[in-house]
Amino acid sequence: MKEFLGSDFLLNSKTAERLYHEYAEPMPIVDYHCHLPPEQIAADHQFKSITEIWLNGDHYKWRAMRANGVNEEYITGKKTDWEKFQQWAATVPYTFRNPLYHWTHLELQRYFQIDKILNPDSAKEIFDECNRKLQTREYRVRNLLKSMHVEVVCTTDDPADSLEHHLSMKKEGFEILVLPAFRPDNALAVDHPVFFNEYLDKLGKSAGISIRSFGHFLDALKSRHDFFHASGCRLSDHGLEQMFSEDFTDTEIRSIFDKALLGQRPDPLSVKKFRTAVLLQLAEWDHEKGWVQQFHLGALRNNNSRLLTMLGKDTGLDSIGDFTQGRALSTFLDTLDKNNRLAKTILYNLNPADNEMMATMTGNFNDGSQAGKIQWGSAWWFLDQKDGMTQQLNALSNMGLLSRFVGMITDSRSFLSYPRHEYFRRILCDLFGGEIEKGELPNDIAWTGKLIQDICYYNAKHYFDWKI
Repeated sequence: MKEFLGSDFLLNSKTAERLYHEYAEPMPIVDYHCHLPPEQIAADHQFKSITEIWLNGDHYKWRAMRANGVNEEYITGKKTDWEKFQQWAATVPYTFRNPLYHWTHLELQRYFQIDKILNPDSAKEIFDECNRKLQTREYRVRNLLKSMHVEVVCTTDDPADSLEHHLSMKKEGFEILVLPAFRPDNALAVDHPVFFNEYLDKLGKSAGISIRSFGHFLDALKSRHDFFHASGCRLSDHGLEQMFSEDFTDTEIRSIFDKALLGQRPDPLSVKKFRTAVLLQLAEWDHEKGWVQQFHLGALRNNNSRLLTMLGKDTGLDSIGDFTQGRALSTFLDTLDKNNRLAKTILYNLNPADNEMMATMTGNFNDGSQAGKIQWGSAWWFLDQKDGMTQQLNALSNMGLLSRFVGMITDSRSFLSYPRHEYFRRILCDLFGGEIEKGELPNDIAWTGKLIQDICYYNAKHYFDWKI
């Protein structure tokens, strides 16, 4: 029987062990999509407690605590850090077979060198030890990143953001490359005119443009797109339920925009036309600048209206959606490709039913201009666990080139989330190692090790090719 979370965790063959320890484990981390707050990196923030760094903002844990019957006061409410941690410690034993159980203990091991199992009996000892360490310089934000060998961090930033923290780190010459990613989701919210008009005011101020027409709106977005590029941004990102690919005319789009300015909510078809037009324009700018565009598709967000009113967005109220994805995604990509305006693209799906569709969709638009131009991104959100990662790796292997995959992301708001890269790497090495030992792949450790290092690090490094 193997030791829980021992050195060969998730590695079920000697070849897998060798591949991981000799090839995957030493690789630095390129985290090209996450939600880490850049202001905390710039300020080299020091967390006051394990509750702050571990539970504040982590909707994965919040969902588990709610499912375990924990009152909201102990999750997002005003209870003390210790009281909240107590409730998390009481929940952890009930997360058996949920990835949170693995992640929780990997993070305790990797960051705090704590091998104990977290439960109500060990909670106070672990709470005190973590808090003691968090007060030392070694546990400030920047050293947490360095301790995990993080080389690049790409945050997620609205076009109206000042990027002041990115610029300060760039000026300072911080050794880890911390770059913004252009996330214009708010610019598509024409179906909520009150919010949309408030956002237009914010966007206009950031661009120095009074937005009174669709032309002004595009000018403001272009100004911010240019500013992001000058600030080191080389990626865009879009969080959508599904892709949009409606036919439209310029006159229709201007009319839709003008009505939204007057507070009128467009009909559903008009919303789709507006979003199609804006997304196509943004995609063309991405292509002109040589950016990588990312599309995260399939989340059904903000399902619980009562808790949404109480807590706001991004609080654990989202689920997998069952949207139709294939036809519109194909039409959107083809519209760009036939005009030679298709940028390097990474597609992510949240519904596992879309796995094979996504794996094959990328092959439609790879054109030989570079290896892996169109990527199927790593298992995302509800799928970034052992089963979801394995399914994604297998489908990509069967229908594309796993060897050209740009690898794992954290997609996290937590500075303690980097063991997810280790989790992915162990699963990857176990797949290769098991098939070598079964005679399904040749026993060529050097070549297999090279492919593993490419997937873990070099493919992403070459794909994004940051030259800032």
